Amino acid sequence: MLYAQDDLQIGSSFDQFRQAQGAFFDYSDPESVNIKVSVWGFVKFPGKYVIPYYSNAYDLLSYAGGPTENANLEDIRIFREGEDSVQTFINLDYDDFLWNKKLTSHKRAPKVITGDILLVPGEDRLYFRDYFTLTLSVVSVLISLAILVINIVD
Repeated sequence: MLYAQDDLQIGSSFDQFRQAQGAFFDYSDPESVNIKVSVWGFVKFPGKYVIPYYSNAYDLLSYAGGPTENANLEDIRIFREGEDSVQTFINLDYDDFLWNKKLTSHKRAPKVITGDILLVPGEDRLYFRDYFTLTLSVVSVLISLAILVINIVD
């Protein structure tokens, strides 16, 4: 059978199911050579990809659903391990590509090769709502403690 759940029966309990965090996406071209690459970080669909050999870094970023709102677009990198085990990083400035009307450099998007890892760094951002919730929580605790102290003293 081709299904991972072939040992499950109808009516089985939910504790037999397990959620896998990894994802595999197949964008292969049946009429060309395909390669396996990975996408990590702040993209919509991180995971392992099978893509055509002629794909570039921006194609791979598109396959992954694009960067999330928390992604750092100035520091996207491709991690590549060469045949002689030399590890290199290729930096991409997607922010320049996305927002500037005139590109500062005329670099082409690098081709991805087998085993490449596209790294999209980022960090969670706090918005006004988050700061407000945090401040309200702290103030509530302080008010509760003040009321408790007043009641104990009286």
